[in-house]
Amino acid sequence: MVVDSEGYQALIEYLVESLALFEQKGEESGGETIEDMVSNQVAGNLMAICEQNPHIDAKMRFVIMQEADAVVADLEEVLSAVWQRTPTVPQREFLSEFINLIKNLFDSTLR
Repeated sequence: MVVDSEGYQALIEYLVESLALFEQKGEESGGETIEDMVSNQVAGNLMAICEQNPHIDAKMRFVIMQEADAVVADLEEVLSAVWQRTPTVPQREFLSEFINLIKNLFDSTLR
């Protein structure tokens, strides 16, 4: 579906090419980690996808959930060195935009 698409692979390559952005450490205030942020945003987008596409049957919803889990696993793999860090503002902005691009791939696939 999405994870096996060329668009998704291009996004993962873009993330890898942008790893320099993650060299700077965020504040160690015990706030939300990159893992928390990614998981929450992917989950939020997953719910939005299902709400925006009420015609999707239960089997397809399950496939979408599996794909969302794969996205989080891929992001964890690429960002493993910083996964438990608190993100900086530029890192938050990048990740939010990146996750929204992934949602756009799902939206395009479901049309």
